Amino acid sequence: MATSEWEIPPDLQPSPADHAFDLDEALRSVVAVKCMTPPDAFTAQTLGTERAGSGVVIRPDGLVLTIGYLVTEAETVWLTTQDGRAIPGHALAYDFETGFGLIQALGRLDLPALKVDGGPGPQPGDVAVLASAGGRKHALRCTVAARQEFAGYWEYMLDEAIFTAPAHPSWGGAGLIGANGELLGIGSLVMQQQDGKGRRVDLNMVVPANLLPPILEDLLAFGRPNRPARPWLGLYAQEDEEGVVVSSVARNGPAQKAGVQEGDRVLAVAGARVSDLSSLWRGVWACGNAGARVRLSLGRRGAGRDVVLTSIDRRSFLKAPRLH
Repeated sequence: MATSEWEIPPDLQPSPADHAFDLDEALRSVVAVKCMTPPDAFTAQTLGTERAGSGVVIRPDGLVLTIGYLVTEAETVWLTTQDGRAIPGHALAYDFETGFGLIQALGRLDLPALKVDGGPGPQPGDVAVLASAGGRKHALRCTVAARQEFAGYWEYMLDEAIFTAPAHPSWGGAGLIGANGELLGIGSLVMQQQDGKGRRVDLNMVVPANLLPPILEDLLAFGRPNRPARPWLGLYAQEDEEGVVVSSVARNGPAQKAGVQEGDRVLAVAGARVSDLSSLWRGVWACGNAGARVRLSLGRRGAGRDVVLTSIDRRSFLKAPRLH
C-alpha cells in the first residue's frame, strides 16, 4: 500500500498538529486487506473473486475489524502493514445485521490496536479522520454530515448509520478515527446526494463501531451473533418515485422459487403497506426468524397478486470460512 500511486490531496489530509493523539501511530493500525473467494461462491458473481480494502487492528493479538463484504466466503486472506509486511489471516466472522467482518491475523502484526468506541458515537458536525491502509497519504480529514437510517438493496438496514463528507475514494473497510484516537466506525459505501442547491455531494456511509461490543464475544465464539437468524428472501430491491421495485432475485433463493420477478412492485408485507426499503425489510423481519413464511403483495402493470415465500437463513447460501 505504501507504494500506491494515488493519494489524498495534501490539503485534505489530516494534520498531526490538529490531534491530541499520535495520528501517525493510530494510522499504523489500519492495514490493507486482500481476500480471494472461490469462483463457485454465492457472492462471487456480485462481489468478484478478488476483493481488496482495509481493516483496523482492534486487539494486540491481531484481531482486525473490517467490512463484511470483503471477507464473505473468502478462502484466502492477506493483511499488509504500512511498512509492507504481508501476514496471512483467517476470515473469522461476518455479521449480516451490522455488516462487520472480523479477521484474525495468523502471524505477528506487531501493530497498535485502536480502542473501539462504546459510547453514543459521533454526532453531525464532528470532525474525524477516515483512513484506508497506507498512512497519512491515504487518510482524509472529514466531517460527520449526518446520523440517520440507511436501508440497502441487499436486505440490510442500520437504524443510525454515520455519513461523512467529503467522500474517501477507498472506503471499503476504512477506519473512522475520532478526536481521541478511538475507532468510530468502518467504511462501507460511497453515496451520491444532492445539496440544497441541487449539486451532487458524495458521502461515505460508515457502520458505527459501537455496534460491535455487544456482539463481539459471540462473533469470536460462534462466528455470528448467538441469536436466531433473520428471515432472508434473496430479493434485491430499490426505491423509485412510485415506491419499491424488485431489481433482481438470487438464483434458487426463496423469492425466485416463489415466482417473484424483476420489475415486480412490492406493495405490502403481511398486509402492511410498503413505501420504501426500510418498511419492506422491517416488515419481512417482523414475520419471525429465518424459516418464517412471508406474504408479499406484488403489483405489475396494474395487476396485483400475493405470493408466500418460505424464508431461509442467508448463511446457508454461503461457503463457511476455511481455516488455513
